[in-house]
Amino acid sequence: MAKLKRDVVKYIRDKAKNKYNKGSACEICNSAEALDFHHFYSIAPLVHKWISDNKLNPEYILAIREDFIEEHQAELYDHTATLCHTHHVQLHKVYGRDPGLGTASKQMRWVEIQREKHNGMV
Repeated sequence: MAKLKRDVVKYIRDKAKNKYNKGSACEICNSAEALDFHHFYSIAPLVHKWISDNKLNPEYILAIREDFIEEHQAELYDHTATLCHTHHVQLHKVYGRDPGLGTASKQMRWVEIQREKHNGMV
């Protein structure tokens, strides 16, 4: 088998991204400029955990990525947010570049709190 040229996560993301439901405005400030798609369950740690838990060979990612996508529909498509680039960067300043999987609910709450602050509710 030929050596992979890219990180396994990129092969998953490439296959999954055509079904992403990116919104038309930031969920915090409602800006329509420079929008990013954020996964509350970061794909990199999710993929690496799945490969490890299932004792899979990452070199076969092209053959098994459909299985990953099928098993992680909620994490890939439902537990997500459309954020302007500014708020996306702020979220990652708080939770890190690849936030731990255990921080997903905290990230969701952070987005809610920021939205409330932005709308003058706090």
